[in-house]
Amino acid sequence: MSSTPRVVVIGAGIVGANLADELTLRGWDRVTVVDQGPLPLTGGSTSHAPGLVFQTNGSRTMTQFASYTVEKLKGIDVDGAWCFNQVGGLEVATTPERLAELHRRQGWATSWGVQSEVVGPEECVRLHPLVDPGQILGGLYIPSDGLAKASRAVVALARRAEARGAVFQGDTRVVGIEQSGGRVTGVRTPDGVLPADVVVSCAGFWGQEIGAMVGMRVPLLPLAHQFVWTGQVPELVGRNDELTEAGMPILRHQDRDLYYRERGDRLGIGSYAHRPMPVELSDLPQGDVSDASMPSMLPFTEEDFAEPWEHSRELLPSLRSTKVDSGFNGIFSFTPDGGPLIGESSDVAGFWIAEAVWVTHSAGVARSVAQLLVDGRSELDLHGCDVARFEEVQVTDAYVRETSQQNFVEIYDVIHPLQPKESPRDLRVSPFHARQRELGAVFLEAAGWERPHWYEANAHLVDELPPEWVPPERDAWAGQFWSPIAAAEAWKTRTAVAMYDMTPLKRLEVSGPGALALLQRLTTGEMDKSVGSVTYTLALDEAGGIRSDLTIARLGEQLFQIGANGPLDHDHFLRAAPDDGSVQIRDITGGTCCIGLWGPRARDLVQRLSSDDFTNEGLKYFRAKPARIGGVPVTAMRLSYVGELGWELYTSADNGQRLWDVLWGAGQDLGVVAAGRSAFGSLRLEKGYRAWGHDMTTEHNPYEAGVGFAVRRKKEADFVGRQALAEVGDDTVERRLSCLTVDDGRSVVLGHEPVFVDGRPVGYVTSAAFGHTVGRPIAYAWLPASATVGTSVEIGYFDTRIPATVAAEPLVDPEMTRLRG
Repeated sequence: MSSTPRVVVIGAGIVGANLADELTLRGWDRVTVVDQGPLPLTGGSTSHAPGLVFQTNGSRTMTQFASYTVEKLKGIDVDGAWCFNQVGGLEVATTPERLAELHRRQGWATSWGVQSEVVGPEECVRLHPLVDPGQILGGLYIPSDGLAKASRAVVALARRAEARGAVFQGDTRVVGIEQSGGRVTGVRTPDGVLPADVVVSCAGFWGQEIGAMVGMRVPLLPLAHQFVWTGQVPELVGRNDELTEAGMPILRHQDRDLYYRERGDRLGIGSYAHRPMPVELSDLPQGDVSDASMPSMLPFTEEDFAEPWEHSRELLPSLRSTKVDSGFNGIFSFTPDGGPLIGESSDVAGFWIAEAVWVTHSAGVARSVAQLLVDGRSELDLHGCDVARFEEVQVTDAYVRETSQQNFVEIYDVIHPLQPKESPRDLRVSPFHARQRELGAVFLEAAGWERPHWYEANAHLVDELPPEWVPPERDAWAGQFWSPIAAAEAWKTRTAVAMYDMTPLKRLEVSGPGALALLQRLTTGEMDKSVGSVTYTLALDEAGGIRSDLTIARLGEQLFQIGANGPLDHDHFLRAAPDDGSVQIRDITGGTCCIGLWGPRARDLVQRLSSDDFTNEGLKYFRAKPARIGGVPVTAMRLSYVGELGWELYTSADNGQRLWDVLWGAGQDLGVVAAGRSAFGSLRLEKGYRAWGHDMTTEHNPYEAGVGFAVRRKKEADFVGRQALAEVGDDTVERRLSCLTVDDGRSVVLGHEPVFVDGRPVGYVTSAAFGHTVGRPIAYAWLPASATVGTSVEIGYFDTRIPATVAAEPLVDPEMTRLRG
C-alpha cells in the first residue's frame, strides 16, 4: 500500500498539470487534480494564454523558472505535435532610453546564464522581416525564447502524470476545504469529499475564492488584458506550415506596451496599452466552455485597441493591408509586487497555494512547489515569491487593488531599482516622521514604510566636504534617486555623530519558558548566554542554506528581541514554535522605534543625557541594557551596521519623538546630523556587512557568503542545518561572495550586473554603492572561489565593461578599533 501523501490539486491548467507531473516524477502517486471546467480546456487563463515565453527578468529566480519551463516544454509533445516552438525572442527599441534598457536586460540575461545579444536594426529585420527598420534603434535577441502551446502542454503533462498514477477530474467544482485540528483533511465537491493530506490551489484568478475557504488572504487581482488575431497578412502567406505555426521570433514593442506572435499567416497581438480593467469573479459568465466561450475570455472592447492598432501598423507596415479579425479581453492575475504567490497557509497546515503564475514560469514554479512538498525546500530561492512576504498593510483589498493595477500599467516601463511607488504612500511612518519632514527628508518606500534616503537640511555640508570626500559625478542612470548629500551624511557619521531611523527593520519578541530552546534549535549561534548578550546569528534550512541572518538580544531569562529581515522570519518562527504555549512570538515593530546613533562623538552625546554608564566597560560591544536618555526609557544595544561606535536605541513608539528631540538638541555642538539610507548603504558595504535577500539567500551556505563565523560548530544544542554543514568550510567552497572595488574610482553600478573574468561571464553583482570613506565604488558579487584577492574582473554595465579588482574585506577598519573603542 502506498505511503505517499494524498494530494488534491485544485486547477488543471498549466500550473496544476505541471505540479501533478513534478509530484508523480518524485514518486508521489496519489495525486488528484480537479477543475470546475471540462478537460482539457477548462476555461481558465491557460486556455487562452498567448504563449509567449520571454525568459529575461530582473529576478534571478523568475528567470530560472522560465528557463526550466523552456527546457521542460521542449521535451514533451502530443502525438508528435510541439508544446514549445523555440523561435527565439526579440525585444525592439524605438527610443534611446529603451535601447539602454535592452542593454541592461542583456546584462540580466548574462548574469542569470541566458544567452542573449543586443543587435542593430538590420539584424532585427533579418530576424523579423515584418519590422520597419526606420522605426527601431536596435533589439535584444534571445535565441532560446519562444512559443509555448499551453493548452497542448496540459494534455502532454496530464498523460504523463496519469501514467504514473495521477487522476484528473473535470467538471468538479470545489465548494469547501475540509479540515480538522488545524490541518486539511479533504476537498469538498458537490459529489462528496476527496480525502487529502495536502491541498494545493493552482486556481489562477479564482485563487482568492479558494483561499477564502480556509480564511487565507490571497493578494491577487484579476485583470483583463487585450489580445487580437489579425486577418491574413500577405507577407506571411506560405511562410509557415500547419504544424510549426511560426518561424519568426516572438516580438515585444515595449515602448508601446505591445507584443506579437505568428500563427500561420496571421499575427496575434497582445496589448497592455489600455486602462486597467479589474474583474469581479461574480461577474464572470457561467455555463458551457468552448474555444469561443470561456469564463476567462471577456468581450473585446474595440475602443481600447484603436491606438495600439495604429502603433502596430507603424512598427509592422504589412498590417496596413489587413484588419483585426477577432479579439477578446483575457483575464490574468496581478499581484502587489508582480511576483507569484507560493506557500502554505499559516493557519491550516497542508493547504498550499501556487497562484498568479504565468505560462512563462509555470514549470519552474511547479518544480519548486513539488520540492517544497517532497523535500521540504526548493533549490531556488523563493523569498520574492513566498506568499508570507507581505506586511499586513500590503494584503488589504485596497492596497492589492491599487498596486496590482499600477503593476499592469508599468509592466513594460523602464523602472529604476530605487524607484518608489507614487501611491499609496505614507502608510507606515516612524515616530520621527514629523522631524524628518522638517529636515527636508527625501523619502523612498519599502514594505509600506517611508524611509529617508537623505536630508536636504544637510545640503550645505556638501560645500564643506574635504576634497577626498567629494563624490564624483554620476551618469544619468546611477544618479537617479541619489544626492551628493549622502556623501556629507557619511562623512559626518565617520567624523562626528549621526542619527539613523532604524524603525522599519523588523523586530520580533520571543518569550516564554520554551523561548531559549526554540532559538537554540533554529539558529547557528549560542543563545544560552547571560542576560544582556547580543548575538549575530543565522537561521538555516536543512540543507544549510541561509534562510535569514538575525541579531538576537537576550533581555531576560525568558525574553529575547530579534532583529529580523521581514515577515518571512516572523512566519518561520511561528511555524517552528511548539504548540504547547511555552513560546510567545510577537511582531513588535509597529509599537516600537529605533534610532541608530553612530559616530566617534556618539558617546559624548549620549553620556551628557544619561546617568547610565555608556563607557566601553559599562556597555561592551554586542551587549544590551536598559537605560534612560534624557528621561526616555530605552533599550541600548551596542552594535552598528555602519562600522562606527554607537548604539541602537529602542523605545516605545509613544516615546520616539521625545528621544529624537533630546538627542538632536543635545548634539548640535557635536555636529549631529540626521542621515539616510543612501549613506547607510555605502557605509555598510565598506564594512562588508551582508544584506539578506540581496547578497545571500537559501541558495548559499554561510561559508560561501562569508558569514561562517556565525556558525558555532561546538554548540551543544543541535540546530537546523548543522548536519548539512558538517563537511563544509571556508576551504571547501567553489564560489564566494567577494568584494570588488572599481578601478577608475568613479563608475557606480547598482546591482544584478554580470561580472566577467578573462572575458567570460562568471558571476553577478548583488549590492553596490559608492564608498565615500575609501573614495571609490564598491560592489559585492558572487564569483568562483578561484577569483582571489587581486583578481582583475570586469562588470557589465549597460553596453560597457567597467574594470574592477577583487579586494580584501572589510575595506574600512578591519581591526574593528572604531567599533570597539
